Amino acid sequence: MDTETSFAIDDIETVIKSSIGSVLTDTQYNPTKINDQINSIISATLKGLQSLRRPYKYTTTAILMQKNGAGLASAASTYWDAEKDGLCKVMWENQTMHCVVTVFGTCVNVEKDEVKKEE
Repeated sequence: MDTETSFAIDDIETVIKSSIGSVLTDTQYNPTKINDQINSIISATLKGLQSLRRPYKYTTTAILMQKNGAGLASAASTYWDAEKDGLCKVMWENQTMHCVVTVFGTCVNVEKDEVKKEE
């Protein structure tokens, strides 16, 4: 798969880190702002992913929680084409909160050779 259609983890990680940084830099955990912050992170991430102009459908999740010593476990399972599809997870934290953003990408580019085989 060429670089124009591949799931570019480095590019996606850069998009996620930029989105988190633009929303959470120099902020403290405030439960009244969590919904707005999560929505802003997801929105900025999706806009950044669209700007990559890759043939993917994206699903983005975000977890934002107060840093208070509580545990957090998260898991994901996928059934997809491991050669084309992918996921990228970025964990971020400051003195008062943890943030985990995950992007799942599913390739929607049907190659011409695959179409010919089915005909």
